[in-house]
Amino acid sequence: MQPLGDLIKPGLRVLFCGINPGLVSAATGHHFARPGNRFWPALHLAGFTPRLLKPAEQGEILELGLGITNVVDRPSARADELSKAEFRAGGENLVRKVLEFEPEWLAVVGITAYRDAFSLPKATIGRQDRTIGSTRVWVLPNPSGLNAHYTLPKLAGVFAELRTAAALPDLSTGSAA
Repeated sequence: MQPLGDLIKPGLRVLFCGINPGLVSAATGHHFARPGNRFWPALHLAGFTPRLLKPAEQGEILELGLGITNVVDRPSARADELSKAEFRAGGENLVRKVLEFEPEWLAVVGITAYRDAFSLPKATIGRQDRTIGSTRVWVLPNPSGLNAHYTLPKLAGVFAELRTAAALPDLSTGSAA
């Protein structure tokens, strides 16, 4: 399977960073494409998008100042199939991308992926103390349907905290941040 291409350009407000492409995403070429993944609903409910986007409409987020990449490029059925070495190498690659494209925020979607990629075992969900160049870092919960700790409303609430911190308007209602 081919690696999934990034949705990235210079000057993004938020670059979302998934763990790695799932098999459905790799097969379709669309990020967060597996049925049951709650990334797209959480993104909309949090106010990042004016409507619920389908994975096939992923290119529309670039116009909203948002992008998507992954820590590890290799597709897998489950994230636990990835090695610590893959996460560390992915973290180094992610730093290079962030320094090149300079988004205002990097939002890593998955606390374990963030911890492993950056060797920060005590990191928690939310805003991080570290920056990459001038890019601020935020960690979000994994939106996989397998993450039972977060219901969709709770997940959307955590995503909305990032939107507010990034001073982005709430596009789901048309009101300001």
